[in-house]
Amino acid sequence: MSTDVHAPGDSDPTPTEPPAQGLYAKLNWLRAGVLGANDGIVSTAGLVVGVAAATTESGPILTAGLAGLAAGAVSMALGEYVSVSTQRDTERALLARERAELRDTPQDELRELADLYEAKGLAPATARQVAEELTAHDAFAAHADAELGIDPNDLTNPWQAARSSAVSFTIGAMLPLIAILATPQPLRIPVTFVAVLVALALTGSISARLGGSRRARAVPRVVLGGALAMVVTFAIGQAFGTVV
Repeated sequence: MSTDVHAPGDSDPTPTEPPAQGLYAKLNWLRAGVLGANDGIVSTAGLVVGVAAATTESGPILTAGLAGLAAGAVSMALGEYVSVSTQRDTERALLARERAELRDTPQDELRELADLYEAKGLAPATARQVAEELTAHDAFAAHADAELGIDPNDLTNPWQAARSSAVSFTIGAMLPLIAILATPQPLRIPVTFVAVLVALALTGSISARLGGSRRARAVPRVVLGGALAMVVTFAIGQAFGTVV
């Protein structure tokens, strides 16, 4: 389809569009994974630092950390599954409606497709020719792409989304848990604090790069948020740990 809608004189535009779409989808998944890992780092770090501020025993810290890791991974997976399932249901409903419209009013749909390409800058005659040729080749795929922006053969996968979220959260959560348990008791909280901030700086930098935003803003925002979470839970652990 790309060959038809590019202006005359463009040299071989066909190979550029599909890889760009595929790369965009991969970057979205990668960025979601980075954000999931970031959530795992912050939530688990806050939890174990709070418990470590209340007790020097490793058992409660390990128990709290593992419980937080499991609960967070399940919560992330369920949330992502529900969200993506809703999106997929919407995509299927839109595609079903498009099939019905193509079956019941094919000429109206042909005019609509031509109007879409004309709105993108093609001359009316060219837009009509493109619409007719694409309709003759695969009317449903043409409308799904131009009108809905959906690839019928590549719908969102809720199970894949849930699995990715759970895995990325778990990987992120393991860092503060390992850091606090592998460090001698007097240094537990400082070492964990530093390790978490370094990890957050890394995830913030990667997320900014993938999203095309400025690292100078994204990294401090993520790092300060994580630091604040640990300071708050440390203060709570100190205040209530001596009371309970």
